[in-house]
Amino acid sequence: MMRVRSDLFVAVLIRRVFSAGGFAAVEHKGVEEAGAIFVRQRFRDGAETLYGPAPQALMAEEDRDDRMFEIRLERAEAAAVDALIERERKWDADLWVVEIEIDAIGDLLSLANEDKV
Repeated sequence: MMRVRSDLFVAVLIRRVFSAGGFAAVEHKGVEEAGAIFVRQRFRDGAETLYGPAPQALMAEEDRDDRMFEIRLERAEAAAVDALIERERKWDADLWVVEIEIDAIGDLLSLANEDKV
């Protein structure tokens, strides 16, 4: 099994967010084939949760080809999320940042070692 290209994963994520009644947009476009994907979830109260790629060590062997995420910041201020994304971008300029506005992630992202938020 092969991992889905980043551009296709992002396109599907955006469609699923819109179909669930939310809003989604690409804030920063990365490498189409294999760029890391970060998702910033914005809430109505101004707080944000940032999801980033889960380390391979957190994944079961059978999940290695799936895109798994972990919470990097939870219900933080936008400035803190911006700062973390900037640090990540210095290390990996090819990453994607997708902004979503939806109350609950539900089954939109697979979270490593966690229940759905």
